[in-house]
Amino acid sequence: MSVSQTPQKPGESERPSQPIKPMPDVPSLFSDFDLYLFGQGKDYRIYEKMGAHPRTVNGVTGVNFALWAPNARAVSIIGDFNQWDRKATPMQLRHGDLGVWECFVPGLEPGTLYKYAICSRFNNYHADKSDPYGFQFELRPNTASVVADISQYQWRDQEWLEQRPQRQQLNSPMSIYEVHLGSWRHIPERHQEGAVEEDRFMTYRELAESLATYVKKLGFTHIELLPITEFPFDGSWGYQVTGFYAPTSRFGPPEDFKYFVDYMHEQGIGVILDWVPSHFPKDGHALSYFDGTHLYEYSDSRKGEHKGWGTYVFDYGRSEVRNFLIGSALFWLREYHIDGLRVDAVASMLYLDYMRPSGEWSPNHYGGREHLEAVDFLRQFNEAVYDQAPGAVTIAEESTAWPLVTRPTYVGGLGFTFKWNMGWMHDMLEYMHLDPIHRRYHHNNITFALMYAYSENFILPLSHDEVVHLKGSMSTKMPGDLWQRFANLRSLYGFMWGHPGKKLLFMGGEFGQWHEWNFKESLDWHLLDAPSDPHHAQLQDFVRDLNTLYKQEPALTTRDYEGEGFSWIDCHDSDNSVISFMRRAYKDEETLIFVSNFTPVPRYGYRIGVPYPGVYNEVINSDDLRYGGSGVINNQYMPSVPRNWQSCPHSILLTLPHSARLS
Repeated sequence: MSVSQTPQKPGESERPSQPIKPMPDVPSLFSDFDLYLFGQGKDYRIYEKMGAHPRTVNGVTGVNFALWAPNARAVSIIGDFNQWDRKATPMQLRHGDLGVWECFVPGLEPGTLYKYAICSRFNNYHADKSDPYGFQFELRPNTASVVADISQYQWRDQEWLEQRPQRQQLNSPMSIYEVHLGSWRHIPERHQEGAVEEDRFMTYRELAESLATYVKKLGFTHIELLPITEFPFDGSWGYQVTGFYAPTSRFGPPEDFKYFVDYMHEQGIGVILDWVPSHFPKDGHALSYFDGTHLYEYSDSRKGEHKGWGTYVFDYGRSEVRNFLIGSALFWLREYHIDGLRVDAVASMLYLDYMRPSGEWSPNHYGGREHLEAVDFLRQFNEAVYDQAPGAVTIAEESTAWPLVTRPTYVGGLGFTFKWNMGWMHDMLEYMHLDPIHRRYHHNNITFALMYAYSENFILPLSHDEVVHLKGSMSTKMPGDLWQRFANLRSLYGFMWGHPGKKLLFMGGEFGQWHEWNFKESLDWHLLDAPSDPHHAQLQDFVRDLNTLYKQEPALTTRDYEGEGFSWIDCHDSDNSVISFMRRAYKDEETLIFVSNFTPVPRYGYRIGVPYPGVYNEVINSDDLRYGGSGVINNQYMPSVPRNWQSCPHSILLTLPHSARLS
């Protein structure tokens, strides 16, 4: 096999080569201990040696390059500095046992474009590869790596980092706004001084101020970014990664992404990054068949390929590959001060038969379907994060019944902090999609999640995956006319914010965008300014007030993952599609009562049990006029009476609109 992918520019092939030789006798960046740890898969600062690093040697400035390619016969650096000539700047095999190549090229500076020209020992394979450890890449469709010095940024978030362990405890509020940076908001087409600026992405610096202002206004505590690790294909939304150590150049250089994170922290907003160690694309310039062998991926296609996704699976049994991935995770937490990693597609990692029909997967050595090497990797990853990045959280997107996902590794768990509650999301959206007249027959959809709510530390997501591929937007999933759609959506959000578990809402859902999400386009912000249709702005106000209540009320957070923090009042009123429950803090007077009516029929004089005597008042009601409701609210105090009701010693009467919340 012979492959050539030299990123030559027009006319370069005619220009004479200008050889730039590596400087001889330069000390290696690797100590023997570094190499030992790398071979064991435990050099968690491997990115400080691998890749391209500006360096001064004996008073000479240049760039040190290091690459892991154990099956290469020869490797050279090619770039704009030597007209992409494969013979001009050879690397030296410095550590043959591990296959680490190195060289120091004098005179190079940050901004230099480069690739590795690899000649394999097998099959006459030649390929020009981007740097697996590259800190920056050209703007797609170009694929060269860019020498970058990421050490110069002056951080201002020390106070945030010191407080982060307290901010991100299990008993702290966490309301997450999920964002795709490329489509949150665009800079529209503008005409300036005779020139036309086309509709374009916002930069990291532009996004920092606009997004932080918006998120802070709505009361979210965190943002979660769909992957910004460099990726070639916009349509993958970032989930097919080719640069595991580089923020995408679509929105600016690395230092601008540091500014983005720093600014978020300054505004009191945590930043979670989607991270994808489950697979990688087959693009020839990246990791696939890297040195003429299946270096990063399994060689057996029954383990090493996701045919449904058209991607390769990392070889989790190889120490150097585990080191590459865990190094990447810690890189983002250390170098970019990311507050948490949401690990994508964990289910695909855990099961050898995931999306593979019978005969196309290979069982483990016990004969089972569990991917034991991936399980070991996930445990090692979580242990490394907790040891090396204090206060950071890890989140599993895991949709199966795999046990102990969020339990410590020393008791047999995977060690994640949180797990997405995919079952709750699917059950609730299926329920809310029904015409209310049929909901009485599907009451289990809204109660079943409490059967397992305390088996893991759950996050309740309404994520990007639910508003694409003809699934419709959040507002169009709801039944009925315009008013009913928004009333249903407010009911869903009110129930979600009262339910145990942290919260996650994908962008656009907070104001009821009509169109399902399109990664190519900005959100429909004009809906918020339409005087003829105030429902979008009113829904946005409701989400803001839910977040305010969530952060203010201890009952919603302090015992979030304790069974004693929740109890049903009545979960059996399927005839009326009404449920009621309590959320408890450590003080009785901080108890909240939630009542949800999932039909459009108001209930007058509806009696519910309450745990304590006293006078109750309504604190938020989704049917309030200011949220676009009909105004059926409880605007007077509701005194309890000593009448046993629904296993409670006291009870109250209330008016129950389409949805009501009491305390």
